Amino acid sequence: MRKHGLAVAGICVLLLAGTACSDTKAGGGNGGDSKPSTSTTQSSGTPGASSSPGSSTTPSDDPDTSLAIVPAKGATSVKPDQPVTVTTTGGKLTAVTVKDDDGDELEGSFNADKTQWTSLPQLKPGASYTVSGSAEGTDGATVPISSTFTTLKSGKSLKASVVPLNGETVGVALPVQIFWNHPVKDRVAVEKRLSVKTSVPVVGSWHWVSSTQVNYRPRDYWPAGAKVTVNIDTQGVNAGNNTWGSSGRKIAFSIGKSVVSKVDVKRHVMTVTINGKLARTIPITAGKEGFTTRSGVKVIMEKFTTKRMDAATVGIKPGDPNYYNIPDVKWAQRVTSSGEFIHGAPWSGGSQGSENVSHGCVGMSLANAQWFYNQTLRGDPVIVTGTARHMEPGNGWTDWNTTWAAYKSGSALS
Repeated sequence: MRKHGLAVAGICVLLLAGTACSDTKAGGGNGGDSKPSTSTTQSSGTPGASSSPGSSTTPSDDPDTSLAIVPAKGATSVKPDQPVTVTTTGGKLTAVTVKDDDGDELEGSFNADKTQWTSLPQLKPGASYTVSGSAEGTDGATVPISSTFTTLKSGKSLKASVVPLNGETVGVALPVQIFWNHPVKDRVAVEKRLSVKTSVPVVGSWHWVSSTQVNYRPRDYWPAGAKVTVNIDTQGVNAGNNTWGSSGRKIAFSIGKSVVSKVDVKRHVMTVTINGKLARTIPITAGKEGFTTRSGVKVIMEKFTTKRMDAATVGIKPGDPNYYNIPDVKWAQRVTSSGEFIHGAPWSGGSQGSENVSHGCVGMSLANAQWFYNQTLRGDPVIVTGTARHMEPGNGWTDWNTTWAAYKSGSALS
C-alpha cells in the first residue's frame, strides 16, 4: 500500500512589476515513490499578471498533499503590509518561524487544525526574510519548510515620538500625543494600527491634529490610578507616499491621583480638588488689561522648581514699561505654549485675592505655589473661567476644549 507523504508545491504571487513562481516536489514516505508533477500558470495577456495570482496547480494522480508558502521562494519587493502564510492541504504544520536578517522573529499563529500559519502584516521594509519549520505528512513523515524572500525598500521610514514617556505617572487630563517624523497620507491604515488598553474600562478616541500628529483622550478624565498601554503597531504599515512603518513601540504609563484645579479670574481665587474633595482655596492674581489670562481647560505641560521668565520671549522688548526679566521664578508650571504659567509671585502679594496685575500668568504666594507644585503632575487640568479671551486650538494641550462629538469626528475611523 502506498503511503501518503507530503509534497511541497510552490505558488505564484503577483509582485509589483511581475509574477514570481516557485515549484518544489518532496518525495513521499516510501522513499520517493511519487509521480512527477509540473506547475502550470496561464497568462492573462497582461504583462506582470497571472490568471490566478497567488496560487499554483500541481496536476498529478498521486494522492500526496501540498504545502504552499506566500510570498513565493525568492520573491523580491514584497509589500511590508502583507502577511506571510504557510498552508498545507493535508497533514499538519508542526513548526513555522519567520525571521529577518537581524534575527527578529515575525509574530504569527496557527489555525485550529494547524493546516495554516499566518503572520501579522508587519514586515520590515528593505529586509530579507527566512521561512523555516516543518510539516508532518499523512504518513507521519517530517518534511522541512524552507524559503526566503525580500521586502521592498521604503522611500521614507515612519517613526513615532510619544507623550507621555514610558513608565511616567501623569495627571488625569493628559492626552496621548503621537508625533510622526513624516506626514501620514493614509490615516485610516495608520490609525488601525494604534490601540489603547486600560486597567479599568475607558471610552476614548483618536483625533488627528494634523498629518504629523494624532492624539488620544478619554471621553472623561482618566480614572485615578489607572494603568494605560499604548500600542503603536506600525511596523510594515503603508502610510502613503512611499512611506512605510519601519518599527513599532509600546508605551505604558500610570494615572496619578485626581487633581482638578479651577481658577476664577473675576473672584481672584483658585480651588484645588484632590480625589473629589476640596483640598485648598488659594488667593491668586491673573492677567491685567491687555494681558488677559485665557479661559478654558488648560493642562500642565511642564514643571520647574525655578524658571527664568523673560518678557522678550513673548515679544516685549527691553525699555517697554511692561518688560520684565526675572531669573528665579519659583514653582512654575506651564499651561500654554504661548507662555502662561502658574507660579509663585511674592512681588504681587498685595494684589492676590483682590485684583489682576500679572502679564497673563496665575500668581500666588510662594507657600501656596510650593504646595500646589507638590500636588500636581504633568497632565493635571487647570480650568480657567471669568474672561472673554479663550484658549486657541494648539496653544498647549487643548484637547479638552473640544466637545466629545467633535473630538471623535477627528478620528480617521469615525
